[in-house]
Amino acid sequence: MKPPKTNAVRLLDARGIAYELRTYAVDPDDLAAESAAVKIGLPLGQVFKTLVVRGDKTGVLLAVIPGDRQLDLKALAKCSGDRTCDVVALKEIQPLTGYIRGGVTALACKKPYPVVVDELIELYDVISVSAGQRGLQVLLAPADYMQATQATLGNISREKAG
Repeated sequence: MKPPKTNAVRLLDARGIAYELRTYAVDPDDLAAESAAVKIGLPLGQVFKTLVVRGDKTGVLLAVIPGDRQLDLKALAKCSGDRTCDVVALKEIQPLTGYIRGGVTALACKKPYPVVVDELIELYDVISVSAGQRGLQVLLAPADYMQATQATLGNISREKAG
């Protein structure tokens, strides 16, 4: 069965960006990056998750970090020119982005929000991000992802508290 064409995939096609799609079975009770990484066969650090955040000056922005790390809100605020940043409430995610939790991507979002990607993306030849729906990941070169999302790099993650 051919994976569905999501808006994120259409954007990559329109820009001539090479990618690979990987589908996996979704457990609605376990949308963690850890599960996606295991199911698509990539190390957790290579599977990037997209978090929807609101800065006090910039408004809504997207933070993209490795699956094995947590977002550093202070570092994100500094990087984005905000004094403070907070993760938006779950109920706001779909109205803001057009995507549901577990399927949020900075590719072809409802609006062109600013995107900040953790600098660890540069460690990899290929990364994985959501293709815009649960159970569908897109693998592509970090430089292509950065260009497609018009993202800026920043040191915005830290090791997960244990």
